[in-house]
Amino acid sequence: MSAQPHHHEQHLSQHDQNLHDFHDNLDHVVSPRIYVIVGGTLLIFTGVTVWASYLELGLFNPIVALFIAVVKATIVVLFFMHVKYSSKLTKLTVAGGLFTFLVLVGMTLADYFTRAWGRW
Repeated sequence: MSAQPHHHEQHLSQHDQNLHDFHDNLDHVVSPRIYVIVGGTLLIFTGVTVWASYLELGLFNPIVALFIAVVKATIVVLFFMHVKYSSKLTKLTVAGGLFTFLVLVGMTLADYFTRAWGRW
């Protein structure tokens, strides 16, 4: 009797297998313990952000602040938006959005750094 579900899954079409995988992701339940740990982690990183704001790091102040912000945003996207438990297509969509954002920021910085400031 235990061999039947395994045998059944072997004969599913690709479409049915994708639907099966999709529904498996919908059934995933995150325990409250994970949310408490993630919330505590975000609070700790918020404290680190405040602590870092009082440090005199010169040019590295915004770099440290952005690094901490990226870590916190990654935690939010992975756990609160359930991307960690989502399909590969969802992960690809998030990665595509991040790539687009980085391209736009890169183009903006390329324009900013190549201007002839003070030479007109």
